[in-house]
Amino acid sequence: MEPSKASAERRCPSPSCELAASVHPTRLAARLDANLSAATLIQLQKSSRLQIRMARLLLDNEMDLNGAVSGPDLLLGHDPKRAALLAGSIWHARSLIKLISKQHVAVLIGRVGEEVQAFGIRHASHAVSTRVIADPQQLAQEIDDDGHACLGAWLDEVSAPDRSRVLLRLAVGTAADHPENEYREAASRLFSLVLAHLATEG
Repeated sequence: MEPSKASAERRCPSPSCELAASVHPTRLAARLDANLSAATLIQLQKSSRLQIRMARLLLDNEMDLNGAVSGPDLLLGHDPKRAALLAGSIWHARSLIKLISKQHVAVLIGRVGEEVQAFGIRHASHAVSTRVIADPQQLAQEIDDDGHACLGAWLDEVSAPDRSRVLLRLAVGTAADHPENEYREAASRLFSLVLAHLATEG
């Protein structure tokens, strides 16, 4: 392989490049051109030559002069959708406990995963919602929606750059973008449990 080609394909090691590579395609399309194809967006994200420039664009220039993203990631590098689902499972833990049909449990796990189901049951004492949802499809959707709303409420308490670095890894249009006030009181408590869980993974 020619040196120039090897250099072009070498992965950019900086946090800024990692951010550009991990941003959800819908966020990138919203900033660049909504008509760009998924394949084109992926190619742009893989370009080490463009990654720092894209990170600066996505963070509204809130980077240092060397193009670096400062500070640790709030979610310790973990997928924000996963974190949201974990928070949502605690929110709806009462429903998870009541869901005992093997068929219903299988449907739920197929939607949110076994980890999310087990995590919510394990932290049932911190449940927020008093409503019991018997339908597994509806419960899965509520876990998703309320979990993302909790994530958004939690992120509203941090700096704008830190908030953006997490939201950029989520699709446009989740409840994390505009959380309602009802989530703000419990968000910090739920995410302390989520972060403690994520931290065990290193």
